[in-house]
Amino acid sequence: MNIKKALWVAAACTLATIAGCTNGQGPNTVAGTLRVTNSSQSNLTVIQGTEFHPLAPNAQIELPINSRGVTVARSSGNADKIVRAAPADRNILFVPDQNLGAWVMERTGRKMDLWQGNCYVHVEFTARSINRIREQYPNAPVVAHPECTYAVRMLADEVCSTEKMVTFCRESPAREIIVVTEAGLLHRLGKEIPNKTFIPGPTDNCFCGECRFMKMNTLEKAYDALLNMEPEITLPEPLRRRAEIPIRRMLELSK
Repeated sequence: MNIKKALWVAAACTLATIAGCTNGQGPNTVAGTLRVTNSSQSNLTVIQGTEFHPLAPNAQIELPINSRGVTVARSSGNADKIVRAAPADRNILFVPDQNLGAWVMERTGRKMDLWQGNCYVHVEFTARSINRIREQYPNAPVVAHPECTYAVRMLADEVCSTEKMVTFCRESPAREIIVVTEAGLLHRLGKEIPNKTFIPGPTDNCFCGECRFMKMNTLEKAYDALLNMEPEITLPEPLRRRAEIPIRRMLELSK
């Protein structure tokens, strides 16, 4: 991939589900690195998160992109803030979800190059399936996650990040709300807002928008991890210090 000037923006769902956001093929289908080549005749800068990498003419750099090597993971809730903070004279490569990137472009007006990946759960929702559920519940507003396709986002009454979906559902006067995202959120909504009815957005095949990667995390695994304080991940201190820099910058930009 040849990039003249790029801002590396990792707009992941979460660390638990980033593997499911890479063309929906799972954690081991994406190469561990993305090779960026400076094909111009001048010195350029590649930015990963907010960490700068100088790149001389014809030089290459390899950046970690898989689920075990992501240096900075952003959420849909702060992606637009990060993009707005990017220098105006730099091109932006937005990864790994093209639908989230397109939504951020709509919100910010900032043109970006979009990595051709997606969340396999959110692209299962279609305009046809959402129109069908709206016919069944004509008075229920639709709130959708920005990783849904453009056609679905256009049909929604509100498009927002997971946390803001909870806020929307809590503050909406509607007693019934159609929720178009990973099905696990409906459990939380039912617990936190028990006086409302939450209708799962259907796909063309079923009411089954569950992420198999997120479901790998179980109560039993969480219990064992807390009980035994393992598995433990130990990083070499120089690597830990380097990885900490873009994370802290991301948090600053997200305020």
